[in-house]
Amino acid sequence: MMTMVSENELITQARAARERAYVPYSHFAVGAALLTAGGQVFTGCNIENSSFGLTNCAERTAMFKAISEGQRQFASLTVIGDTAGPVSPCGACRQVLAEFAAPDMPVILTNLHGDVQRTTVAGLLPYAFKGEQMHHGE
Repeated sequence: MMTMVSENELITQARAARERAYVPYSHFAVGAALLTAGGQVFTGCNIENSSFGLTNCAERTAMFKAISEGQRQFASLTVIGDTAGPVSPCGACRQVLAEFAAPDMPVILTNLHGDVQRTTVAGLLPYAFKGEQMHHGE
């Protein structure tokens, strides 16, 4: 169960964020809505750059906005795209989620057709590289 905001409302907010995407090259707009444990929602869209490596995905935009505002506890992430099935985060986004969200945090994947797939951060990246692995020898 989600904190104070329904799954449908998160999908609506992710859809609205998708409309703000800057995608002049791929034309593949994605939106995300990240729910904090306190019930605050941070939205994000993908933002492309002609130097493709500088492009930022919707999921990371939402997460970085939340982190930059001091948020560290998250309840869920919802992602939406215009895909045949529910859209799924890229590998970089999965690693960022693994860094900042609990492994059991719900992730709702959806599309403009209303298809929904529910998973978790660990379900997206089961063998995530975590910071504590870097302190093995200390």
